[in-house]
Amino acid sequence: MSNKMMKTGLHMRGEVLGHEHVKKSLAAASDFARPMQELVTQYCWGEAWGDDTLNKKTRSIINIAMLSALGRTHEIKLHTKGAINNGVSVQEIQSTLMQAMVYCGVPAGMEAFRAAEETLTELGEI
Repeated sequence: MSNKMMKTGLHMRGEVLGHEHVKKSLAAASDFARPMQELVTQYCWGEAWGDDTLNKKTRSIINIAMLSALGRTHEIKLHTKGAINNGVSVQEIQSTLMQAMVYCGVPAGMEAFRAAEETLTELGEI
């Protein structure tokens, strides 16, 4: 495992999702799940998010759209919080979800809207 990418991943993951969330996720990882947490930190957060070609705001918008298409409610909630942390407005999240609904289908869009709305409400954004 690349030590540099792990450090980059820990930093980026903490900036986007919150350092407390990352600490809890890593601390709660069982021996079985620990390799997955390390891979996600290094590969997703270090290699992908650590590449500065796209800024964090753009990456957040892309992630919300892709996760909507995949129907990954838990991850939509997580990345909605990250999007707010990255400066994505509520209106931009809403517009992203509308776009995803048109291209991914109404059921996927409705599920994504519910997940994002729950998170935005919890955050006091709406």
